[in-house]
Amino acid sequence: MGQHVVTLVNPNKIHPPITPYALDILTTSLEQYGFEVDVVDLTLRRDEWPVVLRDYFTGHRPLLVGVTVRNTDTIYPQEQKVFLGEHREVITEIRRLTDAPIIAGGVGFSSMPFALVDYFGIDYGVKGPGEEIICRLAHALVTGASPRTVPGLIINEGGGKVTRVPTGHDGVPGLSLLSLAGYGEDRAWQVNRDTPYTRRSGAPYKVDNLAYYQRGGLGNILTKNGCPFTCSHCVEPDAKGNRFARRTVEAVVDEMEALTAQGVYDLHTTDSEFNLAIANSKAILREIIRRKNTDASSPLHQLRLWIYSQPAPFDEEFAELLAEAGCRGVNVAPDHVRDDLLDGWKVTEKDTRYYTFDDTVRVVELTRKYGMLCMVEVLLGMPGETLDTLRECIDKTLALNATVVGYTLGLRVFPYSPLGMRLAAECDGVRTVPGLQSNTATEPIVLKPAHQCASVVEYERQFMWEPSGGFRPLYYFSPDLPEDPETIARPNGRWLNTLQFLWDYIPQSEYPRVMLPTAPGLTRHDNNYADNPFLTSLVQLGYKGAFWARWRDRDRIIEEARARGIAVPAGA
Repeated sequence: MGQHVVTLVNPNKIHPPITPYALDILTTSLEQYGFEVDVVDLTLRRDEWPVVLRDYFTGHRPLLVGVTVRNTDTIYPQEQKVFLGEHREVITEIRRLTDAPIIAGGVGFSSMPFALVDYFGIDYGVKGPGEEIICRLAHALVTGASPRTVPGLIINEGGGKVTRVPTGHDGVPGLSLLSLAGYGEDRAWQVNRDTPYTRRSGAPYKVDNLAYYQRGGLGNILTKNGCPFTCSHCVEPDAKGNRFARRTVEAVVDEMEALTAQGVYDLHTTDSEFNLAIANSKAILREIIRRKNTDASSPLHQLRLWIYSQPAPFDEEFAELLAEAGCRGVNVAPDHVRDDLLDGWKVTEKDTRYYTFDDTVRVVELTRKYGMLCMVEVLLGMPGETLDTLRECIDKTLALNATVVGYTLGLRVFPYSPLGMRLAAECDGVRTVPGLQSNTATEPIVLKPAHQCASVVEYERQFMWEPSGGFRPLYYFSPDLPEDPETIARPNGRWLNTLQFLWDYIPQSEYPRVMLPTAPGLTRHDNNYADNPFLTSLVQLGYKGAFWARWRDRDRIIEEARARGIAVPAGA
């Protein structure tokens, strides 16, 4: 099959750039199937992307084009910037330049794949991990088999009709339209678990991992895919699968060794949370330590690991293994401190909560004991949030001896998150629900539950588009917060009173170590990633590692950038 080329395109224009790990995963699997793979990466040349596409497709005639959609929008409740328009612009240009069929996938894409196949006007889509499905589709195109023989493949039938080939993997029973969408399925079969994903630097038409790292992007590593938990705001169990698909320990550590050998020393875990399925996580850490102890020349001695974590499970053995393996920082996400708000919010598949705030306290203590940095991330504005619960949450999290505490006000609402489905049921197609909001809404937000929709496309579209066609990403803010009734009643009302309360209530002496939302959504103080002024300065000065690790020094770093004549974006 060597003459058959599959082209993978990264349309993401966010800076600091985020390494398109998915394209390395897809490349690895496609090469195993015998295909040649080209990666056309627009991120590092975002200002000249039409030229990049034209130059490539002028000389190449691929069998299939894959486009990764990592993010539909910033998911930042104050800014609410949508990327889909510029992604469609890229896809439209690809369509003009080649007759090859186009397939899209990615985590953002998987949050509303049927609506996006229709919106982009593409041939196919993948919900969840894409490596198995894209390989089977490419093989079908080569052999002349029908794409309808590829389990899990989403197919654009035209005229707004989008279907999905059945997989035989059980979803959630009794939800006919959602079952057609693949809601609640086990997607472990879609994951290439045994092979170290090939990571390259400097190779033509491949992901350049070192270039991303040099421009501020952390290296990335996946130890498992999917999640069996049913946390209310989270899309990952649906988008990635409702079971853990663990990769083999050797494959993961081989990949880490390959990246560090290329000079990519700061790696972050891209699992839902690294400490879930903790026995597997400990096995990976032990293998890193074993290789370091038995080989003085191993590049793993240069490893600086950054992990995402839940408050539990996180015992002292885990903390010790993290430190010995080279972990520099732990980003822990308790969401809140109140039991009454967390009950039914952060839960297992059996709807039981798996941690308390005492577990968060313990994580912070253990990270300090073993010399690691720690960031605590908090979600404010969930259902039931009041001024009193807000104060309590701030007081308790500020009392933690964490490196940084980050506060997000507002929650992104997706079609297949438990919160999104619940709000659709409460609207019932006839009413709006207090707290539903979008900065760009021009009419009342009234959602339909899936069973009232004529198609999966219709169900998904309402979470991103108004009926008139304009973008309207949905967010939720507790209506019990101190906002004016007029604000709560408006579909585009902004919770600015609560925002101001946060700034007034938190002492200015704490500002250096907190991330607070800002009304403009883009200043040196907020934790919005896309084109953030602090992050841009950090990257241009050559700092490496998780950006929050330098958060306390942001004023000094921005002034250093200015002193060196580096252009600092507006907002700083």
